[in-house]
Amino acid sequence: MMGYYLLAGLIFLVSWGVSNQLKTKFKKYSKIHLRNGLSGKEVAERMLADNNIFDVDVISTPGQLTDHYNPATKTVNLSEAVYNQRNAAAAAVAAHECGHAVQHANAYSWLQLRSKIVPAVSISSRLSNFVIMAGIILSASGSLLGNTVFVIGILLFAMTTVFAFITLPVEFDASKRALVWLEEKNMVTQEEYAGAKDALKWAARTYVVAALGSLATLVYFIMMFLGRR
Repeated sequence: MMGYYLLAGLIFLVSWGVSNQLKTKFKKYSKIHLRNGLSGKEVAERMLADNNIFDVDVISTPGQLTDHYNPATKTVNLSEAVYNQRNAAAAAVAAHECGHAVQHANAYSWLQLRSKIVPAVSISSRLSNFVIMAGIILSASGSLLGNTVFVIGILLFAMTTVFAFITLPVEFDASKRALVWLEEKNMVTQEEYAGAKDALKWAARTYVVAALGSLATLVYFIMMFLGRR
């Protein structure tokens, strides 16, 4: 188990580093005020309208970096800062979340797949570590059920890993749609565009780190299981 704790610690440090850098970038680009004077809410509404999407509401949600698109309620949820502020970072986030709304409207295959497996992943993410631990304990006590329970735990964890990798094309595509729209519609200056692009790049890296961290943990669990046989 010491190896698991070392791996978990390493993943945590990398994740913390990327997350901290993301916050730094957003703080930096929050100081670049938009020449057009639009708030994040107004940027989102314009992008939706330009894509002929009129059944999605743009609403404010509490917290920091809590921005998301909810396909079930058809709402673009922007954190209070993004919703109200008029800067490059707010424009980037607002356009990115609208990118997901555009994906939904166009039946983007990766988004559809991710949405379909959300219920199963929600369950597996809560249970996987407990089931794996139970398998390890049962195996150590000599129970014949130990290996079976361990495998079930690994399969549950594998589902969360698959979900993390399915999320990558969804997030990268949403950022691409956002940046293309910001540039083609002349919504931002070159400086503002560069800031928006860099902010979204670091946001995407958080998903990459999460996916790789999940894969590394999955491989570790598999190697642990094989080592116990």
